[in-house]
Amino acid sequence: MRKLVLAVTMIAAMPAAAYAADAEAGKAVFGKCKACHQTGPGAKNAVGPHLDGVVGRAAGAAEGFKYSDAVKNSGITWDEANLKEWLADPKKKVPGNKMVFMGLKDEADIDNLIAYLKTNGQ
Repeated sequence: MRKLVLAVTMIAAMPAAAYAADAEAGKAVFGKCKACHQTGPGAKNAVGPHLDGVVGRAAGAAEGFKYSDAVKNSGITWDEANLKEWLADPKKKVPGNKMVFMGLKDEADIDNLIAYLKTNGQ
């Protein structure tokens, strides 16, 4: 009986254990963001704000970038939950923002991208 309980427990835990966010995979996903955003040493604001230190930063707070009123007044802090919603559908998360990106549909891509963003300026 003990073996059965152990087997069931291991199987139930597999989905969570089998998937962990991967910053290296997130770096590849960031390729979709590079047209507008920069990260890493020397990152600057471009079409979009630089994303160094974005995890934990207040929305609309990257110095020198002209944000939409919708983002500036959103009251959001970019924690993982808010970033997940934003990356899935920016227009739904903050109506009236000026970002033209349609969002990422793959949850693993979103998690991996957030893991990558955490490596920049944290």
